[in-house]
Formats: sequence, structure tokens, C-alpha cells
Amino acid sequence: MTDILIVGAGPAGLTAAVYARRAGMNVIVFDKGFYGGQAAITPEIENYPAIASITGPDFAQKLYDQALGLGAEIRFEEVKSLRLTGDEKGAVTRFGDYKGRTVILAHGVRRRHLECPGEEELLGKGVSYCATCDGAFFKEKDVAVVGGGSTALEDALFLAKYCRSVTLVHRRGNFRGEKPLVDAIAKQANITALMEHEVERIEGKNQVEALLLHSRGKEDRRRLPIAGVFIAIGYEADNTWLEGQLPLDPQGYIQSDETCTTSLPGVYVAGDNRRKPLRQIVTAAADGAVAAHQAASYLHLFE
Repeated sequence: MTDILIVGAGPAGLTAAVYARRAGMNVIVFDKGFYGGQAAITPEIENYPAIASITGPDFAQKLYDQALGLGAEIRFEEVKSLRLTGDEKGAVTRFGDYKGRTVILAHGVRRRHLECPGEEELLGKGVSYCATCDGAFFKEKDVAVVGGGSTALEDALFLAKYCRSVTLVHRRGNFRGEKPLVDAIAKQANITALMEHEVERIEGKNQVEALLLHSRGKEDRRRLPIAGVFIAIGYEADNTWLEGQLPLDPQGYIQSDETCTTSLPGVYVAGDNRRKPLRQIVTAAADGAVAAHQAASYLHLFE
């Protein structure tokens, strides 16, 4: 039986693994995709303490290597279900049933969708939620980024390196992203901001061809010809699969206090999937450290 089962290999989960291993705990980390979480698909990280600038993939690699080097077991398996009550916890994947004494939930959040016609039908055919993953496929083409927060601005700046033009479509009159990003957008010649517009429909037969846009509060409609659209309108909780086991807030986030302790003994939550005022890499890492400390302290009570 493993001391700590960690669901999610993003900054919260991997930091939890680092702290748990340093506390002498046996650890298995699960992730259905890739290590690093949202950090791994962030073009540039410039707000992590003591690191002036680092690419997201480099940051994720360093954190992964550190956890692996300390002896954490990392399995790229999707957790289908969890057993969170009793002294013996469990995580079920298609490869097996893993038993643990404690569980840390660090599976993060998911990108929010526009929920407009054409989005689902053209997913992978010009509709994307990851600029760093798919941007290179649109070299010398016209694309759009939908959103006005820091992620959308980062995506636009990244795409501007490859694409002929980038149109930022934002429903508000002002961007909500960090000021350095807003300033950088203003200096980029091939980025155009289209404010107070919303996407009504994504058009195309077998590939994205255009966005049908309408201006908020007006009858103005326009068609924007593009080859691809990158949707960056924020994130939402990904905890519906835990309903009935743990209390969730009205937005679907797991409820916990600042010790990352949930209502179930031996179950902890770390990172963006818990209720908290700020979701950043640094707060995810802090949560991971706190959750690992709490889990180790809980286990020491029974030694």
C-alpha cells in the first residue's frame, strides 16, 4: 500500500510529490495527459518568485525531473474513480486498482468553452484551446484568439511569432490581463484588438473558415475570415466526478481551508481545483507543499 496517492501531475501535484518524498513518504502520482498541467502549455512564465523568465515547458520539465529524482512514482493513467472513505483509500485506472493511506486531489481545472455553433464540430479542425500546442500549424495564416485575460494575451503574443495576423476578440471594452501583457499587445504590429464583440458562430465545412461576430448592445454583425481560432476565456472546475463524495461550492470547486484539508480524513486538495481567491502557479505549488505536509502529519499519527 502506498502512503500518498496524488491525482494530477501539475505544479500542485508534483510539488506535493517533492515534499512528500522529502518527508519519507511513498508516493504515486497519476495524470491522464502530460506533466506540468496548465504551466506546460504556457509560453512564458514571468511571475514565479526568483525566476525572472522561463518557458512553461522548461518549468514543467524541471519540476517533473525533481519529483522523479526524489523517487516519486509517476504514472500516466487516467483515474476513473476514487475511494475516499475509510482507512484504505483507492484509485482505479484502466491499468489497475491502487491502494493508498491518503489521497491528494490536484487534478486542476479545464478550459471553458464558448458553447457556440461550430465549436464542437470543428474541434481539431481549426478550433483549439492550446496556442503552444497547435500554433505552429498556422504559420503565415490569419487566426483569432477569443478572450481578454492574461492567458488570451499570452496566446496572442505567442501566435504572433508564427501567424500572419492575430485578431483578439474580447467581449469587454478593456483587457483584464496583466499590464505588461497589455503593453506588449499594443506594440505588436500583427495583433489587432476587436473589443466589445462576441462570437456568435464558428463557420466552416471541414476546416475553420470564419467567425461570425456581433457587437454587444448593437445590431452590428461582421464576418472575420480566419484559418483558426484559439479559445481562452478562462477555466472552470472539473470536479463533477467527485459529487457525492466531497462538498463542492456553487461553482463546483472543492471546499477546504488553508491547510488544504477536506471534510474526509486523509483526503487533501491542492491547486486550482479547490476554492481559493487566486489561481497561479505559485499558489498551486504552495498548496502542494501544504497538502503533502498535512498528509504526512496525518500518517505520522498512526505510526
